Amino acid sequence: MTRMNVNEAVCEALFASPLQPSDPVTAEAVAHAIGSTVLRLGAAGCKGYTAEEFGNHPEEAAERMRWIRRLVSDLSGCLYFPTAPPPTTALAATDLLPVREAA
Repeated sequence: MTRMNVNEAVCEALFASPLQPSDPVTAEAVAHAIGSTVLRLGAAGCKGYTAEEFGNHPEEAAERMRWIRRLVSDLSGCLYFPTAPPPTTALAATDLLPVREAA
């Protein structure tokens, strides 16, 4: 069984998300993109989508992943993920769990 670290999973979820560099990129928007994509595709689906895009469009996929890695690096320490699947309404700040880089 292959183990995935949190940074890889976050990057793959963002890669599979509809978030674009032209979007207003805030910590909240990034966290929402990650959470909704993981809920929609699951971790394996995000990994599969990423692999498929690198196989079909390697140059574009590499550029997108470079942007995502810069984004994750810039926002490390301030991303928050839902502790449970989101309700049909927007999440309240109390429903979020902080995610920090390991020391």
